[in-house]
Amino acid sequence: MITRDELENFLNDLLEPERYQDYGPNGLQVEGSEEIKKVAFAVSATKDSIQASISAKADALVVHHGLFWRFHGTRTLTGPFGKRVLPLVRNEINLFGYHLPLDGHIQYGNAAGLAHSLGMENIEPFALEKGSYLGVKGDLPDSIASQEFSKKLESTLNHNVLHACPESNGTIQSIGIITGGANSKWTAALADGLDAYITGEMSEHDWNEARESEIHMFAGGHHATEVFGVKNLQTLIQEKFEVETIY
Repeated sequence: MITRDELENFLNDLLEPERYQDYGPNGLQVEGSEEIKKVAFAVSATKDSIQASISAKADALVVHHGLFWRFHGTRTLTGPFGKRVLPLVRNEINLFGYHLPLDGHIQYGNAAGLAHSLGMENIEPFALEKGSYLGVKGDLPDSIASQEFSKKLESTLNHNVLHACPESNGTIQSIGIITGGANSKWTAALADGLDAYITGEMSEHDWNEARESEIHMFAGGHHATEVFGVKNLQTLIQEKFEVETIY
């Protein structure tokens, strides 16, 4: 068993949310029971993940995408939003959400997890913005044909991949990664002289501008690129506190 305060302090010390200027609050978003015996993990706090946590009798749910975002403004507890918040409150489930802190963490973050899954080396922080890094960059052990790398990424993510490929095609070795919806940040990879940039989503203009700038841009799905952080936290918390966990 772990207390709510112990889990909150551990996650805050690890992920340092105070270092980020984020789009909403990081940390404890909904206060539930004080004692935690089972922790659920999911990419997003949705109706489905919350109902799965209730069915599993979890005392806490740790997610990357929480419930509160500045762009939503003030919201009533009705409709889809109410169907997320109210079950958490009624079942006394603690909700912890960590957005940018879980994207850029150099060891347990989404980008780092994807980089390690791809076998990348020399991994270091990437894309400094407002005092914090949003992702990681590094190198593959050997250069690889771009189409072959696209297939490797698709296999790693188990998700279809969009590839904005320059006319020169060429090979890839150095890569920058920011997971999720960081469409426009391919320019940071270009500025660092990298061969390729990976994120979750791609807009039409970024597709054209990236390939015309002679940099490979890959979009592997917002959700698919962001499963790594919460899964890393699941392993870490299960080992450290010996509580039961589910994903």
